[in-house]
Amino acid sequence: MQRIAIVLGTRPEIIKMSPVIRECERLELDYFILHTGQHYTYNMDKVFFEQLELPEAKYNLDVGSGTHGEQTGKMLFGIEKNLQKEKPDVVLVEGDTNTVLAGALAAAKLHIKVGHVEAGLRSYDRRMPEEINRVLTDHCSDYLFAPTEKSRQILLGEGIPDKKIFVTGNTIVDAVYQNLSISEERINPLNDLELIPKRYILVTAHRQESVDVKERFEGIIKGLELVADEFGLPVVYPIHPRAKKMSIENEYEKKTILVTGGAGCIGTNLCRKLAELGARKVIILDDLSSTNGMSQSSIWQLISQTSDGTAGEGIVGVFAPGGM
Repeated sequence: MQRIAIVLGTRPEIIKMSPVIRECERLELDYFILHTGQHYTYNMDKVFFEQLELPEAKYNLDVGSGTHGEQTGKMLFGIEKNLQKEKPDVVLVEGDTNTVLAGALAAAKLHIKVGHVEAGLRSYDRRMPEEINRVLTDHCSDYLFAPTEKSRQILLGEGIPDKKIFVTGNTIVDAVYQNLSISEERINPLNDLELIPKRYILVTAHRQESVDVKERFEGIIKGLELVADEFGLPVVYPIHPRAKKMSIENEYEKKTILVTGGAGCIGTNLCRKLAELGARKVIILDDLSSTNGMSQSSIWQLISQTSDGTAGEGIVGVFAPGGM
């Protein structure tokens, strides 16, 4: 039986690789998880293993934050060391983070096969570090798992042999449906937020290109407010730490609705603040993954209630590169 190493390090990778990990468990495959520690706080890391009921990583490099070079270099050293020890036949990575690039490079240099989940995505914006990571990872991978036929065509256009490409769909679709069943046993976010099913708009915005530039982030917030006014629906915005920092610095929380605290008090705070504003605007939810706030499980349910049977399509659109 071939040995598999799953290298991950950030919140999106944990979520998107959860179906792959569960399948490895179901088939009783010989595999292990190597966590770089790129995301390292409880709310951005361990909480997802707990809430998604995933096995713990065998290795955690605890790399933490740093410059791109510093972070990637530490990862390369730590990943290489453990791959030499474990001698897997294939390394699986997912997405476009520094962890993904480091995992793919370390494996390729050790002549270990690399499988890239979510291959062939492009924003064509080389200012984005993620774009550099995904292009380089694709070109040193042996198995490219493209989510769509368009992604396959992009890879073929870059000279990657057809025999290396497999159109598999996006694992985030599987993650939504699998984790929805877990979330239904934990919490009811619609009641907590006093929302009517399919009568709200769910949005995400966290990439540095979107939120680090004051004028751009302000334009996004204003645009969401216009959408809320136009359709008469609340816009629910689960905020990322990066976006939260910029929101506070730019005082957006004074212009919109920043809801903090435990899930049980969200409904009361929301009603009060909506009454103060006299109209529905953008609801920014804080501490989504902490035990004192809404759990990640809540987001799966919010997504599932957004439209009729198109939860997968909706979430794939949300996570598309170059989007909000």
